Parts: sequence; C-alpha cells; structure tokens
Amino acid sequence: MIHVRERTAQEIRADFPIFARPTGRGKPLVYLDSAATSQKPQSVIDALDTYYREYNANIHRGVYEIAARATEAFEAARARVARFINCAPGELIWTRNTTEAINLVAYAWGNANVRAGDVILLTELEHHSNLVPWQLLAQRTGAVLRFIPIDERGVLVLDGLDRLLDGCTILSIAHVGNTLGTIQPLDRIIPRARAAGALVVVDGAQGTPHLPVDVAALDCDFYAFSGHKMLAPTGVGALYGKRSLLESMPPFLSGGDMIRTVGYERTTFNEPPWKFEAGTSNIADAIAFGVAVDYLADVGLGWIREHEKRITRYALERLTALAPRGLVVYGPRDPEHIGGVLSFNLGDVHAHDVASILDTEGVCVRAGHHCTMPLMEKMGWHATARASFYLYNTEEDVDTLVSALEKAARIFKL
Repeated sequence: MIHVRERTAQEIRADFPIFARPTGRGKPLVYLDSAATSQKPQSVIDALDTYYREYNANIHRGVYEIAARATEAFEAARARVARFINCAPGELIWTRNTTEAINLVAYAWGNANVRAGDVILLTELEHHSNLVPWQLLAQRTGAVLRFIPIDERGVLVLDGLDRLLDGCTILSIAHVGNTLGTIQPLDRIIPRARAAGALVVVDGAQGTPHLPVDVAALDCDFYAFSGHKMLAPTGVGALYGKRSLLESMPPFLSGGDMIRTVGYERTTFNEPPWKFEAGTSNIADAIAFGVAVDYLADVGLGWIREHEKRITRYALERLTALAPRGLVVYGPRDPEHIGGVLSFNLGDVHAHDVASILDTEGVCVRAGHHCTMPLMEKMGWHATARASFYLYNTEEDVDTLVSALEKAARIFKL
C-alpha cells in the first residue's frame, strides 16, 4: 500500500494565491470567514481560466469539438460532485446555491404535495434560506410551521421530537448551524422523522465543506449545498434528491434544455436531473466545482474535520482567556459538536465595531445576525462577531485574532 503523507495547513495555504499577498492595509491576510465563502485554490482558478480560454461553448446541443468537450467536462463534474456525497449523477441537480436548491424543493415538491393543515417542522437555529421558503409555502397552502427548540447553548432539545413529528409532512433541518456551528445529530433525528412519515430535507451548506457526507447513509430525501463554501466559485450549488421523488416532481423553472419535446400547445419534459436545469447552465463554475471536490477529497474530509477540531479547541482556549476583558463565546463548547464556527461578543461593543478593528489587523470575521434573525431575537443578541475556520487556517491565525481582540479591548477600555 502506498502511504500518502498528510499535508500541513501551512502547506495547503500555499495552494491559495490570495494568501500570498498582504491586505490593503499591508497586513498578512487572516481569513476567518469561510462560513460565508471559502477561498479558492489555484487548481479551481485554473479550471475556470482553461474553460474560457480553450473550450468555451454551450453544452448538450453542439456537435463540434469544443462543445463536446464542454459537455463532457460539465457532466464529468456532476459525476464527481455526486460521488463526493455518494449519490448517482442522475440524482444531482445543478443550482446556483443552497438557497435556490431549497426553494426548488419548496416549490416543485411542496406545491404539489403540501395541503392545508400539514405540518412543516424546522428548528430554531435555521438560516433564513431554510426558513423563508417554508414560510411562503405555508402561506400558499395553509400548512402549519413547527420548530424544534434549542437550549441556552444552541443545542436542539429533542425530548419532544416525536410529538412535534406527529402529522409532519416535511422536516427541513441544517446539518450544521451557520451562527453557532452546532452539528445536528441527523443519525438520531432522520430515523424518527422517517418513522413519522415525514419527507426529510437537509440544508448542507455548512455540512459538505467540513464533514464527510453520505446521503445514502443519512437516508434524507433531499440534501442542498453550495460550491462557494467548499472551495468552488460563487454562483454554483447542487441539490441531491432521491430519484423517485425527482421523477414525480413537476419542474421548478421552464425553458430550454429541460424539455424533451415542445409543441405549440403541449410540452414534455426531460428526465432528471436535466428536468430541473432550465436554460444555459453555469458551465464554467460547475466544472470548477468538480475540481474543488477533487481537491477536498485529496486532502481528505477526515483530515479536514480533525484539523478544524484542533483549531477550534485552540481558539476556545485562547478566547476564554479574554473573558476578564468582557469576551463571551456563544454556543456549544465541545469541538466534537462544532463545525468550525465560533460566535462571540466583546463586552457591550457592537459586533460591527469589533469587526472593523479586527480588519485593521488583517483579520476577517463576519459581524451581524448571520441570516438568523429569529435565533438572535430568541437568544437576546443584537448581533455577534463570527470566526469560522477551514483547512487553510492555522494556530497563528488564532493568535492574530486574539491579539486584534486585545487591541479592540484597549480601544474600548475594557
């Protein structure tokens, strides 16, 4: 057996051109906002460049050489992304992002199957993209929304889950929370939803970048995720759906490429996944998405997960030392249950002001409600600063974050 030496985070950073240049303030870039969007390795950037330089053409219909090459690369990328989550290529639909993927399910499956009085079950941790589409579906159909509650740490309270699942038509749940990083115990929740007869939708935007994902083992009906959070370009995402569901669902959008035959009075539709891919696809970014998952697979999701746990554990230790200066970290404290995300506040200083001071030291964190306004209101927070880690982050990044927070504490006399 050939042993492949594990790479260090510092070696991995060398694959990302953005880290080779200082910020506009002349500081080394300390990027701690991968939960919003990840940086891109040179191989992904090269894939985009090669497509546009060498074989830019539309797919599926052209018979000339570069069109055939584009089609082959596009469908090969679909197969690679499908393999990454363990599904068949015909079960993987290209979308723009997780948001569009969830909307696709809410409209195509939801409009056709949800009726007045049906129950849609969510959690109190959900991103707006896994909340608003279901609110709108409930308004259109007369369905009822229910929510799995959370405790003071942002952990799901599952004691009453079977009661909440009674009469439930859909359970839609984030694999990993984007604000607190809470990893949901899907292995415990999905079987109970199945037993109750509920369709299961998983928002995997924060799951696929950080955890090994096997949709067959999860036994979910749909799994939605975005490329830009896992080294791919912005504007491309994917939706896994069980084949039987995709075949029975009506199209989400209509137009070119999703048709089989078109007459003046009647149209028949293509088979999945193309049935849900109307118009010209995001060809270059889908091809680059395939390169991104190859990169992640080469590094190893197991390595990435263990690396993030080490960084998170170190960050918790360093940030806890700032408690006398007023720093409070929210959410679970065990790195085994956190997906590389830490939300915090520094005294009564607004998170935006904290983030602005960190920026002067080259440290990039997110500040605000993180598209979880109901969660913020429930927990009594106006906003939080959020540091999120990925495969290219190091303990030195954490040290710089802590140093920048100490500077903020001095400025605000904490």
